[in-house]
Amino acid sequence: QVQLVESGGGLVQAGGSLRLSCAASGRTVSSYAMGWFRRAPGKDREFVAGISWSGDTTYYADSVKGRITISRDNAKNTVYLHMNSLKPEDTAVYYCNAVPSYNEYNIVFHSWGQGTQVTVSS
Repeated sequence: QVQLVESGGGLVQAGGSLRLSCAASGRTVSSYAMGWFRRAPGKDREFVAGISWSGDTTYYADSVKGRITISRDNAKNTVYLHMNSLKPEDTAVYYCNAVPSYNEYNIVFHSWGQGTQVTVSS
């Protein structure tokens, strides 16, 4: 069974940057498209970014386009989310999961990691 471990979150000021990591263990995720999701307090889960298994194709939600980049290192079984120009509205717990395609928000793995908290102060 796959285990997903997200890390790299923290408290930053508006305009700051963070790099989130999602390390998979238990099985390789190199053949899966992967996605990053976030859940802010009182809001539904949002599909933030997706990447194809090869890394050649990406998707970004309008809310983060131009500020966030998703990447992956299949040799390390890890997916990254590079976040720049952070805004208070980016405050959320961020999670990763496999997705059917880079631009589809349905999840493949039924289990989620613990997520990583991102808090952006104004």
